[in-house]
Amino acid sequence: MFQKIRVIFSIPELRQKIFLTLSLLAVYRIGWWIPLPITDLRKMSDFWADQQGLGSLMAQISVFTGTSFEQLTIFGLGIMPYISASIIFQLLATVWEPLEKLQKEGESGRKKINEYTRYATVVICLFQSFFYVFTVGQMGLYNDALLNPDGSLPFGWLITAVVVMTAGSTFLMWLGEQIDEYGIGNGISLLIMAGILANLPAALQKLGGQLYKPETGLRLGSDNSQFGVEILLVLVVLFIAVVVGVIYITKGQRRIPTQSAKHIRGRKSFGGNRQYLPLKVNQAGVMPIIFASSLLLFPQAFFAVINGQNSTGWFGACIRTLHDIFQRQTFSYIILFVAGIYFFCYFWTAVTFNPKDMAENLKNYGSFIPGYRPGTTTANYLEKVMVRITYVGASFLAIIAILPQIISTVIVGTENYMLAGFFGGTSLLIVVSVIIDLVDKIDSHLVMRNYKGLLEKTK
Repeated sequence: MFQKIRVIFSIPELRQKIFLTLSLLAVYRIGWWIPLPITDLRKMSDFWADQQGLGSLMAQISVFTGTSFEQLTIFGLGIMPYISASIIFQLLATVWEPLEKLQKEGESGRKKINEYTRYATVVICLFQSFFYVFTVGQMGLYNDALLNPDGSLPFGWLITAVVVMTAGSTFLMWLGEQIDEYGIGNGISLLIMAGILANLPAALQKLGGQLYKPETGLRLGSDNSQFGVEILLVLVVLFIAVVVGVIYITKGQRRIPTQSAKHIRGRKSFGGNRQYLPLKVNQAGVMPIIFASSLLLFPQAFFAVINGQNSTGWFGACIRTLHDIFQRQTFSYIILFVAGIYFFCYFWTAVTFNPKDMAENLKNYGSFIPGYRPGTTTANYLEKVMVRITYVGASFLAIIAILPQIISTVIVGTENYMLAGFFGGTSLLIVVSVIIDLVDKIDSHLVMRNYKGLLEKTK
């Protein structure tokens, strides 16, 4: 391994790409901690400590936005606006004919769609930043030194905060594109992964504090005050097993055999080769978990706030019942979560995978699937196969998604949910997917220069 690392840094172009990527990620992490002057940091810390429901909501959203919503910083919106704009245009391209035609124009069409996505990102940033700053004011979290005598925030400071947050998200979008073009790996995904891994030291520190105490040291056997060594061994084995399973399913494919038509020109024959069409088992990626968790976290936070107002009578009983249903550790929440994952898994696969277009492309290239006629029959077969493997992918996502719930309830306790999040769910899927993509890109540079890949054995 050390020899392969030495080889990586001995290639000037690859070394430059890696250092540039690390430098840009460092810039992102520095900006992540710079607060806006309109907020009182102590007030915000006290507020989020008292709001368990909203705090859980913001913590979950922060996982896939690349920021911390509990702090109003220059990167306070993260890359959420860019992700939202990208998803909107991806969905529109499947139902709006002009965008669909633009998407099929190749590289020029994709550049045009990316340009529209950037414009939409700025518009979304303006709306979200204004709403965010206004909401912070409604919570009474402004810096008192900047307020008018009537307690309102000056209009100049309001506009400044909105412009700075919009510029911060736009800068993150540009940062991700610079990593794509001049660095190594997918820029947006690396920014999200950096935000996730930034929580790892705090989670490990908290685990270490529960494993080792100065008065008792390490011990075998757990109680309410301290974890035993067996908990650490179980967590290590479980983490390795989960990571291996995630990699196995993420890289898993259903290979559909295809046959190219044979052409005879003069005395030579062309084509007739047997190949395969790879269909990913987890075609939807991490999006179903993101959609399902977001859909459930909003009613969870809403009923948590309403339940805190001590409603009485039949209305109060209904609110308390709904509040209990949407609690993370309850059986009803897990059932709703799994059902949402299955629904969004099939929905996102239907949006991103078009069997008719794939069958048409096979026909245009002179290829066919043995035993199935080109055209509608091939499209129906591909759709049937994708429905079956999507069920497997959705089952895998459901298991991974509820693992943090099980681990936090059975092993480490609900107060250590941040630590349990690294054993499954959105965090682990994003980190593993980004690392796999990063390894593949580094391998492509090594193979191009006749070196062995990172995962290949050296003699």
